[in-house]
Amino acid sequence: MGSQAAASFLTNIARAAFSLGIGATVVNSSLYTVDGGQRAVLFDRFRGVIEETVGEGTHFLVPWLQKPFVFDIRTRPHTFSSVSGTKDLQMVNLTLRVLSRPEVSRLPDIFKTLGLEYDEKVLPSIGNEVLKAVVAQFNADQLLTERPHVSALVRESLIRRAKDFNIVLDDVAITHLSYGAEFSKAVEQKQVAQQEAERSKFVVAKAEQERRAAIIRAEGESESAKLISDATAAAGMSLIELRKIEAAKENVLTMSKNGNISYLPGGANNNMLLGLNAAR
Repeated sequence: MGSQAAASFLTNIARAAFSLGIGATVVNSSLYTVDGGQRAVLFDRFRGVIEETVGEGTHFLVPWLQKPFVFDIRTRPHTFSSVSGTKDLQMVNLTLRVLSRPEVSRLPDIFKTLGLEYDEKVLPSIGNEVLKAVVAQFNADQLLTERPHVSALVRESLIRRAKDFNIVLDDVAITHLSYGAEFSKAVEQKQVAQQEAERSKFVVAKAEQERRAAIIRAEGESESAKLISDATAAAGMSLIELRKIEAAKENVLTMSKNGNISYLPGGANNNMLLGLNAAR
């Protein structure tokens, strides 16, 4: 009797534990949690996608009958590149960065039409479309000189296109812009040509200044010669003799300061200068 009672007791405990386990499993499968920065959409096997977004927290559902799909509604960055043709038929490489998030009230529609990876399906395609459409309105050099205007057009067009898919864009920016090899080479050749033109202008201007300086110098020498000629004509040879005397005085003064030269007086025309080397 004692052994039968013990076996019955153990059987009851096992049944209770099994029931408790089943109950815990059912309760666990009936709960789901939506974290901060997320929203959930419920799919019902009989009614389809329920047109109501579930907020943050822990919620109940009917196991097997309902299934939650969780969306991240925080702003996320996306970067993609595009090769576009300009108005003057030049190829340009552009990189675009956008900050996007889903429109919370339209999450059921997004799930039905695009699924959880809505941004990866939509943003690259509409981004390339908008970039090509905007870039085709400008010449290659205008993309640099009018970059703020180009960025504004891209931003407005892309925000409008994304709204058709219930996607909100918080920011749109062109982060990189480069040209093809042929255009870059043409720009480099143009810069070299401009530098050569500026150098030629400088050479011409320098030659013109030298020409003017030569004319002014010649005019000054001509005026000086004319003044000397006029003075000579007015004073006779006395002016020339005076200039000779002044030049001789300067020569004598210069040579008198040299210790290696001695002056020996003689007759009227026999004055002599001797060069003496003190080292000998």
